[in-house]
Amino acid sequence: MSEIVSGASESRDPRLGVRSPFRQFVLDFAASKLAVTALGVFLAVVLLALFGPYFTPQNPYDLAQLSLWDSGLPPGSLGSDGQLYLLGTDDQGRDMVSAVIYGLRISLGVALSSGVIALVIGTAAGILAGYFGGRTDTVIMRIVDMQLAFPAVLVALILLAVLGRGVDKIIIALVAVQWAYYARTVRSSAVVERQKEYVAAARCQAFGTLRIIFHHLLPNCMAPLIVLATIEMASAIALEATLSFLGVGLPVTEPSLGLLISNGYQYMLSGRYWLSVYPGLALLIIIVSINLVGDHLRDVLNPRHQA
Repeated sequence: MSEIVSGASESRDPRLGVRSPFRQFVLDFAASKLAVTALGVFLAVVLLALFGPYFTPQNPYDLAQLSLWDSGLPPGSLGSDGQLYLLGTDDQGRDMVSAVIYGLRISLGVALSSGVIALVIGTAAGILAGYFGGRTDTVIMRIVDMQLAFPAVLVALILLAVLGRGVDKIIIALVAVQWAYYARTVRSSAVVERQKEYVAAARCQAFGTLRIIFHHLLPNCMAPLIVLATIEMASAIALEATLSFLGVGLPVTEPSLGLLISNGYQYMLSGRYWLSVYPGLALLIIIVSINLVGDHLRDVLNPRHQA
């Protein structure tokens, strides 16, 4: 009996090196070498997108820096000014290295911006529906059901057909597509959490609604939100590339990865594979790395997994 008591007190004593929740999370996440590698690849892509324009040969958005004399050069060619093009150039003389890096900046910027806005809107709607229930829950969730009844690409295409092309228009379209997923996820978690004892105790102590939501309910809904935000980021990047590939996303003067793939698609059978292959590989790498991280986060943050 003394051994059991000493073992219990040892697990409760913070001075004996008991693992904090954050440290345990890091150890659980690091247990998967594939997820750690995917996270490293994703961080490398982010750093490349952030600091790449400081060392890229040209700004592919600046038409004054493009030369038609250097259009369609294969990988490893020298341009008219002696510049080495490692990945070749496209039909307008854009350096593919510069174009891919700038395309990554657009993909990550659009995904992050739309994801944050959709997260805020969807979380607010889901918390209201899950906490108050009743008519509020019915109205919000029927709107969510109507939103999810239509394919995401169709909704985005309709909005862009009305709003036009541009980065801000794509962000609006992606927010309109994504917010419903956050709302449904948060609502499901909030319905479960509001039935627990700590919420009842907070109500008995006459805590305000906002305090209960932000200090008690919302923190316990963060685990599924983190996983969903990671997966939706990859979905946003893929959807933006799809819209740009279809010609309704960004203008030609601001090529994203999807637009670069679209521009090179017509040359695939003529031997100019690099126009579509390299942007496609960049898009594939970033989407796969994010999905691998999200899948492992789902396992790590799953309460059943913790048990």
